[in-house]
Amino acid sequence: MKTVVITGSARGFGYAMLEFFLKKDYNVVVCDINKEELEKAKKNLEKIESKGKVLSYAVDVTNEEQISKMIEDILKKGNTIDIWVNNAGVNQPMKAIWELDSKVINRLIDIDLKGTIICSKCIMPIMLNQKSGAIYNVEGYGSNNATMLGLSIYGTAKRAVTYFTEALAKESKETGNIVKIGKITPGIMITNFIGTSMGDGEKIELDQKTKNVYNILGDKPETIAEFMVDKMIYNTKNNAKFTWLTTTRASFRFIKALFGKKNNYFDK
Repeated sequence: MKTVVITGSARGFGYAMLEFFLKKDYNVVVCDINKEELEKAKKNLEKIESKGKVLSYAVDVTNEEQISKMIEDILKKGNTIDIWVNNAGVNQPMKAIWELDSKVINRLIDIDLKGTIICSKCIMPIMLNQKSGAIYNVEGYGSNNATMLGLSIYGTAKRAVTYFTEALAKESKETGNIVKIGKITPGIMITNFIGTSMGDGEKIELDQKTKNVYNILGDKPETIAEFMVDKMIYNTKNNAKFTWLTTTRASFRFIKALFGKKNNYFDK
C-alpha cells in the first residue's frame, strides 16, 4: 500500500489532500508543528473509511533532525514513502518590507522556502534508494513574478520555491527521472491562511477590493484538493505542473461574476 506525506497538513489545503488520498486507500502521514490541530486532524482522518493507515508527527519543517527522524520512523513501520508534498507555509503580516521585524522575515523564509529545501533534501535519497517516488512543492503568490504590498517576502520565498523545484527536477532528470518532481499551483483558497500571518499570528485585515477578488476567484480547499490528488496519483512525468486557477478558468469566473451570483466568503 502506498504512503503519502504532506507537511503542514493538520488543516486547510494539506488536510483536504490527505482526506482524498485516504479515500483512495493510501496510507497518509499528517505532520504539523501545531500539536493541538495535529491531534484533531488525526482523529478526523481515522473516521474516514479506508484501507489506509493514518500516522501523525509533530515536526518543524525547518528542523532537519526532526524530519529525518519522522522519515526513519515511517520506514521502520514497514512503509515506503511514495509521494511527498511540501505544503507547509505561513503568510506574512500585511506590511511593507521595511516595517517587518527581522525575526518575522527570517522565520517566514525558513518555513516557506528552507522548509521545502530541507524536506526535499531528506526524502530524495530515500526515494532514489527505493527507485521510485514523487515530490511536489506548493507554489503561491509570487511564483509567477506577481508583486503587491504586504506580500513581498512571502512572494520572494514562493518565487524561490519555483526555481528550486525546477532545479531539483533537472537534477532528478540526471538520475534517470527515478523521482518525479512537480509543482502544485492551487490559486486562491479560502482558508485560515489568508486571514492570519505567521500561522496563528496577528489577524490580517483584507480590504474590500481584495475580498471582491477572492470572492470571484477563490475556492474552498476541498475543491482544489480533489483535483490535485488525482493529478499526483496518475502523474508519470518529471517536472510536472498542476494548475487549478488557469487563465481560462479565471476569465470565466470574472465574466460569470458580472451576470451571476457572487460568493460571499467573508460574511460567514
